Amino acid sequence: MVADYYSVLGIARGATEEEIKKAYRKQALRYHPDKNKSAGAEDRFKEIAEAYDVLSDAKKKDIYDKHGEKGLKGSAGGGGRGHSDQSYHYSFHGDPHAMFTEFFGGRSPFDHLFSQNGEDDRDGNDSFPGFGAGGMGGVGGMGGMGGMGGFPRPFKPHTGGSRRPHEKKKDPPVVHELKVSLEEVFSGCSKKMKISRKTLNPDGCTMRSEDKILTVDIKRGWKDGTKITFPREGDETPTNIPADVVFVVKDKPHPVFRREGSDIIYPAKISLREALCGCTVNAPTLDGRTITVSSRDVVKPGMKKRVAGEGLPLSKCPEKRGDMILDFTVKFPDKLGQSTRDALKQILPP
Repeated sequence: MVADYYSVLGIARGATEEEIKKAYRKQALRYHPDKNKSAGAEDRFKEIAEAYDVLSDAKKKDIYDKHGEKGLKGSAGGGGRGHSDQSYHYSFHGDPHAMFTEFFGGRSPFDHLFSQNGEDDRDGNDSFPGFGAGGMGGVGGMGGMGGMGGFPRPFKPHTGGSRRPHEKKKDPPVVHELKVSLEEVFSGCSKKMKISRKTLNPDGCTMRSEDKILTVDIKRGWKDGTKITFPREGDETPTNIPADVVFVVKDKPHPVFRREGSDIIYPAKISLREALCGCTVNAPTLDGRTITVSSRDVVKPGMKKRVAGEGLPLSKCPEKRGDMILDFTVKFPDKLGQSTRDALKQILPP
């Protein structure tokens, strides 16, 4: 048999709806078994839940105020005025812990309400910042008592101000370089990347090390510096949110070509005679072909010739390609004989 419901919540008869909610909040926090380890705390916690279940429901409260616990639980010989046809049979079948969770709108309100060292045992009206009169503003406007046995709808605690002591903070990204060849960028490929990380055991406290394979799909034409992010694949501890793992595409040095965006540069070395008299260059391609490029113009050192559509796929439009650029280098002879000098003097313009 529960004592007087008003006494259980520590309020006077005639208390307002808001006063009843504030009283339940204060008493439930004080006697919750996760915080209060004293003998009898569990029973008191259940009494508090039953008292709130009755006093927060307008119909139950009205019967209790008029006829007491006997009238509420149907043991007053038919009840009083307004209940002569049938008695009211109330019995508390709710879950006090579910009521507590529903009231505070979260599975583990103690993550934000109490310090882990157990030193936070305050009970004043402002005991728990974010859940005081200001933070509970949403509760007063909840309207009808839906849900379990007249529970208020859950509300969101105040989220302003500084980060709460037990709020987990996300670690900064873990960045790895991912080397790819120009042929892999040309065709696209998949890379299997093995990472080692720490992860929590099911107990939520201890950790274990594990290896994991992450698959990176390299798209055709991806540029140097492209980032691929795997959310929350970093180390996991009881106090952190795992970091994102980020791979940054980096071009491998190529034995033949140099890259400039979606274009590839081919160093074409020609002789002085070819530079002056015309030349033909057989240039390899990234897909294994050979293309022939001829020039009858005089080729000066540093001159470039562009071959359209023989470069890398465009990252945003892979069906189109950049160009191959022939970067000419003229090989000059180390020395000339006197007869050659004399002939050149006659042939070449001054």
